[in-house]
Amino acid sequence: MPSRRTDPLTLEVVELIGDVVTRYHQEYEHAAAGHQLTGAQARVLNLLSLEPMPMRRIAQKLRCEPSNITGIVDRLESRGLVERRPDPADRRVKLAAPTEEGLLTADRLRESLDFAREPLAGLSDAERGMLRDLLRRMLG
Repeated sequence: MPSRRTDPLTLEVVELIGDVVTRYHQEYEHAAAGHQLTGAQARVLNLLSLEPMPMRRIAQKLRCEPSNITGIVDRLESRGLVERRPDPADRRVKLAAPTEEGLLTADRLRESLDFAREPLAGLSDAERGMLRDLLRRMLG
């Protein structure tokens, strides 16, 4: 009996997940370049458009070193897309927050990402809900 990890169906699903991730990253990089951003800058800007946060938390969410985030935020700040401001809860902490232009750019960036949105639109609400639930379960 084949291992559950190497059965043909599991291997096909793993391959398909890899293909989805690859295509998503390619489109994200292309969309970011259309806004004169790197993929990393676009991901940080997108994250900050949801809520301002300290650099350490950005690094945790993106699973990278805080020093990398500092450089990315510096470049976004120099373009007027992000600003640093004191955290109202702890004035010793600086939050990175999008400017109005940063919010507009993040919105335009999201609008230009069709890869995930278009195929998902072809699924019913129930199918999208099932896919979401399965992905959440996979991620624990």
